[in-house]
Amino acid sequence: MSQVTGDETTIHLNEEEKEQLRIDVRKLCDTFGNEYWRSLDVEREYPYEFVDALTEAGYLSVLIPKQYGGKGYGLTEATIILEEIHRSGGHAAACHAQMYTMGALLRHGTKEQKNKYLPLIAKGKLRLQAFSITEPEAGSNTTSIKTFAKKVDDGYIVNGHKNWTSRIQQSDLLMLLARTTPLEEVDKKSAGISLFLVDLRKIRKEQPNALHVESVRTMFNYATNKVWYEDMKIPADSIIGEEGKGFKYVLDGMNAERILLAAETIGDGYFFIDRAVEYANNREVFNRSIGQNQGVQFPISRAYASVRAADLLRYEAAKKFDENQTCGEEANLAKLLASEASWEAANMCINTYGGNGFVDEYDIERKFRETRMYQVAPVNNNLVLAYIGQHVLKLPRSY
Repeated sequence: MSQVTGDETTIHLNEEEKEQLRIDVRKLCDTFGNEYWRSLDVEREYPYEFVDALTEAGYLSVLIPKQYGGKGYGLTEATIILEEIHRSGGHAAACHAQMYTMGALLRHGTKEQKNKYLPLIAKGKLRLQAFSITEPEAGSNTTSIKTFAKKVDDGYIVNGHKNWTSRIQQSDLLMLLARTTPLEEVDKKSAGISLFLVDLRKIRKEQPNALHVESVRTMFNYATNKVWYEDMKIPADSIIGEEGKGFKYVLDGMNAERILLAAETIGDGYFFIDRAVEYANNREVFNRSIGQNQGVQFPISRAYASVRAADLLRYEAAKKFDENQTCGEEANLAKLLASEASWEAANMCINTYGGNGFVDEYDIERKFRETRMYQVAPVNNNLVLAYIGQHVLKLPRSY
């Protein structure tokens, strides 16, 4: 039986149910296949059909409580979904933000905001896919962002420039982080930053000149953009939580984001291992399987060990998150180790395939490009190491 805990809004599946969830997600992914992802990769096209299928199956609303029409699952169950998407050869970048952006609305949104948006998101009638935080000059130093939301009588007027605002062209709603008090006027640099939930449908219809979006082509199929806000007016009830506390709300969601994306890289790692094992068993050179050679077999085994270790830490981090325990250490370690393990597996797989690993029809080079991102996003691994040094090992702050 499923276990319902806390306020009866979070459902934790038992092991048999988790395995069935894994099977069901894989079955959905198999209806698309690697040819689908390969064809989209060439033109850098958004996987609308895949996202629609996930939405219809309810997988993008798994973290929305049942009272709002979602499945009400915990983070552990959500990680299984993302892992299987990646293990099948797909990529969840087109839709994963709907999982980790949901936390700010659930934890800090008003009752009116939740009732207005969550049921429609759960039904697939609205998409909350875009998060606008990063700026070209500020980079990882989020407290130095310059996008400003000036308070007026009936709302705010936003001006600023963001980059890495992904999926804004495929989203109906946008989470936007902006300063509401100038940096030089706050006692603490993390203060004076607010989080807003912006209805892009109204902006596009009523203020088309207030929002400028420029697509950015990256080394893999990733729907990201540069964005300019020019006197964009948003209503007062767009704000999430209290004015000036938005940076804290964003930090609240970072553990979930890192655990979820760790699961994606683990899925990538297993994809590379599955493919390498199959190829090493079937490819014959000098009248024998190349998998008999220790030079081929040992790197596959080592990559498997690394992915399995990261996988175990992913589950520990997700379990702590679901139990409302402190999990900053585990979440950061899971992201660090999983991203490194998937990259190790990617290089191993290229070496196993040899020249064929660079040929697009084998899908290795595509996944190789995709999994490289996780060492620098959503947070650079060096910043993860800095967090561990300072907050876990109690070393002096390094930046």
